[in-house]
Amino acid sequence: MPLNRLNTVRWPRIASVHTGLVAIRSRVVRPTPYGLRMTRTTPARPVSVEALFPELALYRARTTRLHPRPGRPGRHDSHVGGPMLWPEDEPWPYCHEPHRRESEGYAPEEIRSARAAGVRPPSRPWPPAATPGLDGPVPFVGLAQFFRRDIPGLGCGPDGADLVQVFRCPFNHGPHLERRYRLQWRQAGQTEQAERFLADPPQVPLLRWEHELPEPCVLHPEEVATYPWAEDDTLPASLIARIDEWDEAQVAEHGPDAPSYQYDLSIPPGWRIGGFPSWASTGPMAIGCASCATPMRLLLTAEGDEMDGGSHSWVPLEDRDPTLSGKASIRGGQSVVRPTRLRFGRDLHVFTCPADPGHPPRWVLT
Repeated sequence: MPLNRLNTVRWPRIASVHTGLVAIRSRVVRPTPYGLRMTRTTPARPVSVEALFPELALYRARTTRLHPRPGRPGRHDSHVGGPMLWPEDEPWPYCHEPHRRESEGYAPEEIRSARAAGVRPPSRPWPPAATPGLDGPVPFVGLAQFFRRDIPGLGCGPDGADLVQVFRCPFNHGPHLERRYRLQWRQAGQTEQAERFLADPPQVPLLRWEHELPEPCVLHPEEVATYPWAEDDTLPASLIARIDEWDEAQVAEHGPDAPSYQYDLSIPPGWRIGGFPSWASTGPMAIGCASCATPMRLLLTAEGDEMDGGSHSWVPLEDRDPTLSGKASIRGGQSVVRPTRLRFGRDLHVFTCPADPGHPPRWVLT
């Protein structure tokens, strides 16, 4: 295995690409009450991956980069961290499993106030046992929702559902600090006919970490071409060997900042719909449906960062200073690098069953 491949364990989100230099199609989503969202445009890849490896044309797929940026999304919008389209007469989801007690935490409202002021929120001692909202069932935190009208590449849910909502329990579970997630599928048109919507979902009085609370973000969907992670049996062995040789030659000629397949030419970083999973920390895995054993399909990838030290070539043109180049051109700070303020530990991949979308999804950290 070449040195570049080993280094990807530190920087997992690497590389989506286009066919040639400009095979990207960006799309402005519909107007919202807060104005027309701007586009985000992925820069042309450093080289044409299909010119280097023509066989990859057979494996080309599409993924939708979501490009979340802090804003004021509404409940009828696709978003990360905004208000959920949730009928008032429906019970909010709760986690009923046992939860770890902590020593300190952060109040959601103080987190929001601290972010607005650009300071760190104060921590609070964990309340005594039997505190309402912290002991017993706890409400899930709404992380995101996606409409197919905004993101045509979004997979179908049960009975053709075209709106998916993503939730996470705010606390760890068990000795291995496991997390619990939940998907809620809906028919958008039917749901939007509800008479009233839930304005203030229940929330816990304290979160263990500031990064448990998502920052409200509007989305700027952009479809790009993508190619499989190159390891084990994700591609033919002879093709992976040629990719490895090319990576090594690039490093030898241009140094450690040279473009590479994993970092710059295969899978883009950040939040995205569809495409291929990145396997930097785990290596490729077979993800089968627990109900019917059908190979599952990637629905969503969620990441804490929209870029890292190896994947900065993917930062959109709109978030760059055109008078500069490389990493020095990136502007916007945390609103570009970590706009949602969430953390997942590694890349969170959500898989669904193509044979029956009603089968339980799988949540995989890679």
